[in-house]
Amino acid sequence: MRLAKAKGQTEVANALKISVAALSKIENGQTDINLSRLAQIAKYFEVSISSIILKETTTSISQNVVEEIAGLKQQLSDKNAEVMKLQKKVIDLYEKLGM
Repeated sequence: MRLAKAKGQTEVANALKISVAALSKIENGQTDINLSRLAQIAKYFEVSISSIILKETTTSISQNVVEEIAGLKQQLSDKNAEVMKLQKKVIDLYEKLGM
């Protein structure tokens, strides 16, 4: 949210009355925040607490889904290649048998 609103860490940290280092740890997930701090952040950015929580959840779910889809696409590609090889073998066998 900070980057999307073109806010600097110093500006946000000062508004929240915390150090830049503390804000950095919050942003990087190195420290847990309590509900009052979350409410303070939501108020500063003029969003709801739930929108902050849902965005984090959605982001992590989305990344997991993207990775899973990439893996499934690779499996599908591998299976397609295998099917193509088997089809070629069947065609070759039909040709050998004169069918």
